[in-house]
Amino acid sequence: MDLLLVEDKDSFRRLLSQALEGTAWNALAVADPQEALLALETQTFQVLVTDLRLPGMSGLELIRRARRLQPGLRVVLMSAFGEAKDIVEAMRLGADDFLPKPFDLDAFLALLDRLRALVGAPPPDPAEPWVAHSPASQGLEMALRQAADSALPVLFRGERGAGRERSARRLHGLRHPAAPYLSVAAATLGPEGPDPSLLLLLEGGSLFISGLELLSPEAVAPLARAMDSGPGTRIAWMGSVDPEGILAPGIAQRLGALELQVPPLRERREDLLALTRQLLELAAKRDGRPVPWLERSAEKQLLEYSWPGNVRELEVLVGRTLLLSEGQAIRSFPDLRLGEAAPLCLPWPEAGGLDGMLKAVARSAEAKLLQRAMTEAADDLPRAAEALGLTLRTLAQRLREHGIPLEDREGNQPRKAP
Repeated sequence: MDLLLVEDKDSFRRLLSQALEGTAWNALAVADPQEALLALETQTFQVLVTDLRLPGMSGLELIRRARRLQPGLRVVLMSAFGEAKDIVEAMRLGADDFLPKPFDLDAFLALLDRLRALVGAPPPDPAEPWVAHSPASQGLEMALRQAADSALPVLFRGERGAGRERSARRLHGLRHPAAPYLSVAAATLGPEGPDPSLLLLLEGGSLFISGLELLSPEAVAPLARAMDSGPGTRIAWMGSVDPEGILAPGIAQRLGALELQVPPLRERREDLLALTRQLLELAAKRDGRPVPWLERSAEKQLLEYSWPGNVRELEVLVGRTLLLSEGQAIRSFPDLRLGEAAPLCLPWPEAGGLDGMLKAVARSAEAKLLQRAMTEAADDLPRAAEALGLTLRTLAQRLREHGIPLEDREGNQPRKAP
């Protein structure tokens, strides 16, 4: 992972650089904040470590500009003179931690290890919507809060698209919101089981295994061993399975202690309008347009529909309707069965050479095609892979490269997969 170190004191900069040698970090150390900004414009970094007092620019201003260039950047602020207001401002700008000088190098490296875990397996957004007005959703919310008080592995049973992974992220947030979180599709696990480096990365956090009914027989024993291993015993394990899905005995023994039912959308009528409005707000903000409101006629359509595709179907419908709508009111949804596909809309590539622009357009198109394949397959990874003529491993890798989640979403902007 790449780290940008900004420290104008030569001796201290050399000391920190030497401490980072032989670690997982590829560090670029600079003294000038302008040089740091230039590096941020030309190279991707996972972590920025900066002093508060710098020549020509404060560390706070550098953090502000750096987060504009790379919004996902993790930030550590250092200072021997940091006042409370500076620390508060740094946290408001997105800093993850503050190190008062002088500090112990072991503490510095331990902090970077924690940030490395959060970069590789970022925790869910704490502002992610969670709608629980219906009795079915309120029952699930109560069960999640009870589960949060225990360290038991949890199995979420429910229909695809109902929000099983969203429920897992909710439970993770109730248990330890700042810890790392990772989702892995069971169908992508082979005879080697989960990557041991991932288990080390996730210590103290959560690992969610989606679609456990699709776990191959040769992956059962390796997964069971991983759950019982040293790092595995320090991870909160969660998984999902279809309503009639059957777990392999070795996995059922470990994940069957606490099973929570995720209700389908048709049993959550009281949640429907609030969830639709939240989806509209998220989609409109992503498109940079005002949030439209729902007319009574559109609300009636939503409430009368059976929602066989659950929240996933609602999300696709909202996105398509917003794309095709004009004005500030949605009076009707053109096709609740999503019959005709929406036009393929791609962003303009950054101006440059033709070959480079064509590659950027092709990458954008690939992401859209993968998203559509997953939607049409109702998030069934094997079915989507077959339709695209890809192996499960190849499809999973392509999805990760484009930051497309492998499991159902409930009104969320897709999270980046590691």
